[in-house]
Amino acid sequence: MIPTPPMDVIDLDPVTGYLEDNGSTAAMVYPLADTITDPLSWLRQHRDRIDTALHGYGAVLLRGLEPDMRLFEEVVGLIGGAALRYSDRSTPRTQIGANIYTSTEYPPDQRIPMHNENSYADTWPARLFFLCETPADEGGHTPIADSRSVFRRLPQDLLDRFADGVRYTRTYRDDLGLGWQEAFQTDSRAAVESYCRAHDLDYDWNGSLLHTSTTRAAWRAEPHTGAPVWFNQANLFHVSALEEEIREALLAAFPERELPRNAYLGDGSPIPVADLALIEQAYDDCALTLPWQRGDLLIVANMLAAHGRTAYRGQRRIWVAMA
Repeated sequence: MIPTPPMDVIDLDPVTGYLEDNGSTAAMVYPLADTITDPLSWLRQHRDRIDTALHGYGAVLLRGLEPDMRLFEEVVGLIGGAALRYSDRSTPRTQIGANIYTSTEYPPDQRIPMHNENSYADTWPARLFFLCETPADEGGHTPIADSRSVFRRLPQDLLDRFADGVRYTRTYRDDLGLGWQEAFQTDSRAAVESYCRAHDLDYDWNGSLLHTSTTRAAWRAEPHTGAPVWFNQANLFHVSALEEEIREALLAAFPERELPRNAYLGDGSPIPVADLALIEQAYDDCALTLPWQRGDLLIVANMLAAHGRTAYRGQRRIWVAMA
């Protein structure tokens, strides 16, 4: 059952927020376009209630903001604090503002599995901000899933197998995925090695190739609610997340250890394919999809809600900030 904040969160003056709820995941929605002339003043007035909704539901959608970079930066600062630099990168993005990025630039015909941002790392953003500049002609949604509900849906024997966490491995290549210079935003090997030591990443070099591995928890206790949340990227890092043709080509070209990324159980043993299927099913069962409209701002409490991306057609541009 989704924790419910005080009811006065729902009935706001002058805007009435309403709840989108699929029974497993919920998000508060506030339609601002025709009623709010000064969104920053409105947010200052209702910031505490927005926080309460985020702690309760994990996501808030503000509908009808102007896609203006300065406004976006101010909203992020007001609700989340200073926007974070995207470090220890795992996906290609383009920086378009002061620590403002495009959403992950994967081919549009490929979906991005549900995940919690940077859960493969030792630190992660508390809140994510997605602002829609241009919705796709078809698809391109950003579904969310309540991480508490996902955890509750997973069977105990699966949780037992993940008790030692998830081991993430990466090989950084300039011609496939991200090179280490882009991932770590430096040309200095010494700086990369210093970062790895500071963040509990095992590393080794093979010529120009960098290989890293680390083990992180599969679930954690969310600090505001104390609830256990499924919090990892095993299903996204695992080679099975790739399209079959791409996966087979990679496995034919490289030893498994040299794949751009992969995931294992914490003890280094393979993750059973059946477990990955159960995890994906749990995400699908909990998924709440709110189709993008221009000017939508989706705020996500990263530990309480996972997110993904559906395949799409046409142009699509979503701004992202992490705080």
